[in-house]
Amino acid sequence: MELLVKPMDHKAAEEISSWKYDPPYDFYNTETTEEEMAERLNGTYYALRAGTGELMGFFCTGKSAQVPAGQLQGVYKEFLTDIGLGMKPELTGKGNGAAFTSFIINCIEENYESVPIRLTVALFNKRAIHLYKKLGFVPDKQFRTADVEFMTMVKR
Repeated sequence: MELLVKPMDHKAAEEISSWKYDPPYDFYNTETTEEEMAERLNGTYYALRAGTGELMGFFCTGKSAQVPAGQLQGVYKEFLTDIGLGMKPELTGKGNGAAFTSFIINCIEENYESVPIRLTVALFNKRAIHLYKKLGFVPDKQFRTADVEFMTMVKR
């Protein structure tokens, strides 16, 4: 999967906000609100495009990649490079995840030398957890919000 990394722009942020995932992944659906747009345009989000220009997904780093409830519960105290990511719904569940996520990991490793990578995943997302383990991430901490249980995973 050949991808190009571009800083998130307004058009990409709007398109991502319109993506609709099938259950149970509809948990990741968002709406185009001022708050959502401000978050995606805060300088920590990147659009991933195919050579044709088609938007394939995104990733973010730092505090934007953390779940606020986890921040309140202290699961992010260790200094690691946090990443969050999302793939266009039409591409999920079709064997694209390893190439897509590996591309993001390579981008992060090029820019954040020797700092372990951490991501946060909803525990119901067995598909993603399986992929992350395959890519060398190991389970770390668990926490919950009112509705969802999460786990951080670390690649050292």
